Amino acid sequence: MTRFLLEGEQSQRMWFRKLSPEDFDSWLPFYHDPASTEFWEGLAEDPRVACQEQFERVFERYEKGLGGMNALIAKDSSELIGICGLLVQNVDDIEELEIGYSLLPAFRGRGYATEAARKCRDFAFEKGFSNSLISIIHVDNIPSQKVAVANGMQLDKTTVYKNNPVHIFRISH
Repeated sequence: MTRFLLEGEQSQRMWFRKLSPEDFDSWLPFYHDPASTEFWEGLAEDPRVACQEQFERVFERYEKGLGGMNALIAKDSSELIGICGLLVQNVDDIEELEIGYSLLPAFRGRGYATEAARKCRDFAFEKGFSNSLISIIHVDNIPSQKVAVANGMQLDKTTVYKNNPVHIFRISH
């Protein structure tokens, strides 16, 4: 049931594997950085609770075959640097395949998100998962929008997703 996962795939500077419960403490700094969650409403305020809720969603996606975030591991250091993956989402009552990405604060601004997002894009199109991929990005999250554009996506529409105003960026194959 892991059809959309990039487990065992790699890009120039990182390799992809399933997220595991043992990654919790390595991922927790994401939630300690206010910039990580400043745009998204509805997340738990306690970093440990927010991280646990995300891990539960990831593992539920794995179990239900709805894709999920992959751990991004730096080839040069074997460190967890972020998460990225293909996620089955329902946006405006339409099932879509999303490229989602998040990086730990220490690894932002180095092109890792773009590299990982491109790998997800290429993998999805090569496997024929969909003719169209999206990224759901809060309207105020300019850094993530720049990653989407660098991944060849264009703004498709603006809508509300999980009570947040979002831009839907899209690329078609």
